[in-house]
Amino acid sequence: MTDPYLTVAERARIAFEVRGSEFIGHVGPASSVEAAETFIDAIGTEYADATHNVPAYRVPATSPEERSTDGNVMIREYANDDGEPSESAGKPALNVLQGREIRNVVVVVTRYYGGTNLGVGGLVRAYGRAAREAIDAAGVREEVPHRRRTVTTTYDDSGTVRGILESADVSFEADYDVDVSFEVRVPVTDASELEDRLRSATSGRVSIDD
Repeated sequence: MTDPYLTVAERARIAFEVRGSEFIGHVGPASSVEAAETFIDAIGTEYADATHNVPAYRVPATSPEERSTDGNVMIREYANDDGEPSESAGKPALNVLQGREIRNVVVVVTRYYGGTNLGVGGLVRAYGRAAREAIDAAGVREEVPHRRRTVTTTYDDSGTVRGILESADVSFEADYDVDVSFEVRVPVTDASELEDRLRSATSGRVSIDD
């Protein structure tokens, strides 16, 4: 995937009550299934005393069978009702992510039961509202797909490499050890050109790894 996409700008948390039940919406960026599951587990631990912790996410799929015929990575979608009536909780939260066309995002809606049953319709509205308000609080931004590369070189070539990275206006971190390693985050559309520049400027002496 090389086209820009929408995601949340930061983590956020909101809360409201419906007929005595407290709903807490949590949202955060997630670039993988692992990152989304880590977020979900953290909320589940923090709110272990809650009646329900309902998750939903849309993140890039990583397994080969989840790639489209042209090799692009597909989006994996997941939702779970966590004990609420079927499709009354996780699906409404996921529907919000789908409707806003947001990806690389994870939502967890925590509920503390207040003693009054809300019915399936009431639950659908409450869980959808929690997801929407959490996203609104986090803000939505456009993101360009990036790749991460590790560029390793000698000290003699490190100044040249750093200069190219700075001129390309990509984010990177340098680690000066026996050799010099640059952890680089570069837009997918610019990755090949940047790698060619680095190899050409150092006569092929750089090592570039995923």
